[in-house]
Amino acid sequence: MSRGEIAVKIARHWLGTPYRHQASVRGAGCDCLGLVRGVWRGLYGVEPEVIPPYTADWAEPDGHEALWLAALRRLDACPAAEDVVGTVLLFRMRDGGIAKHLGIQCEAGIAPTFIHAYDRHGVVESPLSEPWRRRVVARFAFPEETI
Repeated sequence: MSRGEIAVKIARHWLGTPYRHQASVRGAGCDCLGLVRGVWRGLYGVEPEVIPPYTADWAEPDGHEALWLAALRRLDACPAAEDVVGTVLLFRMRDGGIAKHLGIQCEAGIAPTFIHAYDRHGVVESPLSEPWRRRVVARFAFPEETI
């Protein structure tokens, strides 16, 4: 089983977890970053790094791509057009805004899906429909080894 397939298996165990800003506890609550952190812990057994407290509008006022930079520190960048199971997807939710939503691609090909923690929905598996695909600004792979 590939690292990506293992990441998807772990992520699917988070389905149904309620949305909770800044949280990362399977079954109790998480946000999109908390979901990716939880999958990381499932893969490597440790937290990827200390996450400082953040507000819902974090990094927006100064336009700082904090989430993108953090992903570049811990994950392996992939080609943006690559459609691969287990890839961490980074989304820009509105034109001109910073990239601030994450998901994990679960299915590829004709009916791609991704798992993400979404406000008022919790952790769900959603179709990676054209509106979602247009919002993807970067893709990352979980590394084979951590730093």
